[in-house]
Amino acid sequence: MQDKDVIIGHLNNTNVLENAAIYYDERIAVIENIQNTNITQPIWMKATSVIMCRKGKGSIYIDNTLYNINENDILLCRPNTILEHGLVSIDFECYGFLLSPQYIGQLFLIPSGWDAALFLKDNPVLSLNEKETQTFRQYYELIRNKLTGAPQIHKKELIDALLQAFIYEFHDSLERFVKLKQPSYSSAETLFKSFMNLLTSSYPKERTVLFYADKLCVTPKYLSHICKTITQHTASELINHYVIQDVKYILKRTDKSIKEITNELNFPNISFFGKYTKRHLGMSPKQYREQGFPNGTPSQKL
Repeated sequence: MQDKDVIIGHLNNTNVLENAAIYYDERIAVIENIQNTNITQPIWMKATSVIMCRKGKGSIYIDNTLYNINENDILLCRPNTILEHGLVSIDFECYGFLLSPQYIGQLFLIPSGWDAALFLKDNPVLSLNEKETQTFRQYYELIRNKLTGAPQIHKKELIDALLQAFIYEFHDSLERFVKLKQPSYSSAETLFKSFMNLLTSSYPKERTVLFYADKLCVTPKYLSHICKTITQHTASELINHYVIQDVKYILKRTDKSIKEITNELNFPNISFFGKYTKRHLGMSPKQYREQGFPNGTPSQKL
């Protein structure tokens, strides 16, 4: 997406954070006032989002899919996720953190299993039980108070330790939703992680396995085998999934012509783009665009 179409949500973007955050630096932002930002543009998040609904209810579009959020639900989105306002109740309140990818990389002592990552991609909103909600609030208050409180010699180390402890707690809680595999340190997992980082962070996305295989210095056949082993999907299927996400977004969320979209997404011509969309969405780009929003437009607020 071009910058004029979306707001880039990284931790150096004060336009996003000045009304939503009570504290932010290049590593972490403490969020408490999302409902007061009045941002109607989509936000292409470059940070990890960990936000809990404290009160009320609302909805949000995450990568073009509408999710409902109720009290004690937690929203967890990885970088390169597109967020858009849906409907929120008048009493809606939320709180949580944004963490930069670099900071997450330093903190994450538990190896990032792709079973958890893929589950959270399809289930970014989770309903916490009373104990899990209380645990989140305790960590949030501790971290918030340390960040906004008086300077301390070991403040950074304290914040790091609290966040690491929270990550362990959350990882254990996730077992209630999905059975996590034992962490793997294999070269296959490393290759797959590099592939997914390359695929999800690029725009427009290349559509051939060969492109990514060349970047990763492996053969297309081997890359597809690794993807199939880890996710039950081939590299080509994963590529098409993420390309179609971009197609769906740009068709529904912009007024660009089909020709402009064809050029922006690096399709050779309108005919090829039409056939690709028809194959993966079951309809032409024009037909998909004309479906409209069944649950209201992203910019609506109560």
